[in-house]
Amino acid sequence: MPAKATRVAFGEAILELAAKNKRIVVVNADLGKSTMTQKFAEVYPDRAFNVGVAEANLIGIGAGLALSGWIPFICTFACFVIGRFETIRLSISYSHANVKIVGTHTGLGIGEDGYSQMGMEDLTLARALPNLAIIQPADEVETKQAVAYAAEHDGPVYLRFTRQALEPVSPTGYTFQFGKGTVLREGTDVTILGTGGPLFNCLQAADRLAAEGIRAEVINISTLKPLDEELILRSGGKTGHVVTVEDHTIRGGLGGAVAELLSEARPVPLKRLGVQGFGESGDPRGLYAKHGLDPDGIARSVMKFLKI
Repeated sequence: MPAKATRVAFGEAILELAAKNKRIVVVNADLGKSTMTQKFAEVYPDRAFNVGVAEANLIGIGAGLALSGWIPFICTFACFVIGRFETIRLSISYSHANVKIVGTHTGLGIGEDGYSQMGMEDLTLARALPNLAIIQPADEVETKQAVAYAAEHDGPVYLRFTRQALEPVSPTGYTFQFGKGTVLREGTDVTILGTGGPLFNCLQAADRLAAEGIRAEVINISTLKPLDEELILRSGGKTGHVVTVEDHTIRGGLGGAVAELLSEARPVPLKRLGVQGFGESGDPRGLYAKHGLDPDGIARSVMKFLKI
């Protein structure tokens, strides 16, 4: 299976689901081409709405549609939708509106468009809302299953997608389970928890670590809320060291969630890998390398963490 951006897989999935579920509608903020929902608008023009560059209206209209019995997927860049946090907080979360928030163009991986377009702090804010589920799939297979799950989930969901193509990581016969992580590689020396864009790099880093005699357990955390606490504690208890890897600020995302869990449940040493400071414009691979999210950077950080 070729590499594919999760935003592209989302566009394909929502089109397939809409044929079976006539309650599904899509609302865009003038970015249908970028969120990969333009085809949906062509096939289902009476179930597609473009509100223009007006994200607060995007959220409010989505909430109104949900409270009227529809299943709206409201779509724009992650940085733009989370910038209307107060509207999400009241219109969607507090109202328990059955809205599926789609944030694309997340993290450093969007590349040359630069920091102004990068969803870098969105998870920090989304995690703060009590009843908002958060899913960040890692490849095409997982994305399509996660979108199908979100359409059936009773309550608000935040779906986080990439602009860049992602290599497939899901095992043969994979089935998405909400709130559950997936062990992609067994290990005994360190637990690497990856999510979204850098997950394939985590597996490649594990190969490099294996060459040094380090057996890394690699786990895909595609549901960031609720977190698979049982799996994380079990793996961390076995390996004695936990590393989180994400294309997001290290504060408040996966690293923050795991830090909160380990501080209360089990004193396992933790290293968080992610973005410190602001993003910038550049080649996506170069940006990953600069911020230590490429395979070599992850492997080096793990070895330093283990003091090897």
